[in-house]
Amino acid sequence: MNTNILKTLAFLVLILPAVTFAEVPGEIVAGLQADWAVANYQLTGDAQIKAYEALIERADKAAAENVGSAEILVWNGIIKSAFAGVKGGVGALSYAKQAKQSLEASLDIDDHALDGSAYASLGTLYFKVPGWPLGFGNDKKAVQFLKRALEMNPNGIDPNYFYADYLREKKDFESAEEYLLKAQNAAPRADRPVADSGRQQEISAALADVRKKLQNSRS
Repeated sequence: MNTNILKTLAFLVLILPAVTFAEVPGEIVAGLQADWAVANYQLTGDAQIKAYEALIERADKAAAENVGSAEILVWNGIIKSAFAGVKGGVGALSYAKQAKQSLEASLDIDDHALDGSAYASLGTLYFKVPGWPLGFGNDKKAVQFLKRALEMNPNGIDPNYFYADYLREKKDFESAEEYLLKAQNAAPRADRPVADSGRQQEISAALADVRKKLQNSRS
């Protein structure tokens, strides 16, 4: 056999294990999704903080190693946005700003990635974060992004819940109830049982609060 062919085959044998076992972006996203759900819904206190810190490190590494993956950037932003909410206080703003950057970068690559999830997360950031001069909060942008998320995924559990959360914040309880019911009736996601279970608990609590406020306003 030709010596050059033998060298080529030997080289392929050396690199094939790395190619075979390297994580592809879809696998990375699935891992980040699953571990975020555990950190967000099943852990509390120091355990939750440590889990989020480890997740952020992984998400940053994944984004650096997979430049051009909108899906990984979306999850990089979701994780940092969620951690900002967990952390609270002045320190949270830094993570909120990092989340915004990642989500905006994902939109530049592919705004349809993960059914437009970046729009829902950005919209939530814009109404949760304080406005100028402390932060970048902006109700007008919040509504713009949240409605865009609904246009792209009208029956999804997350865009309906996030928009309802905004409406609750603005004391539009009747509209909030409408979107919470849509979120509650969203089709379950077979690959995200922990996230769906946790979100449904949030929806139930929000519905109870909204209905109590509606009842008080009518009595």
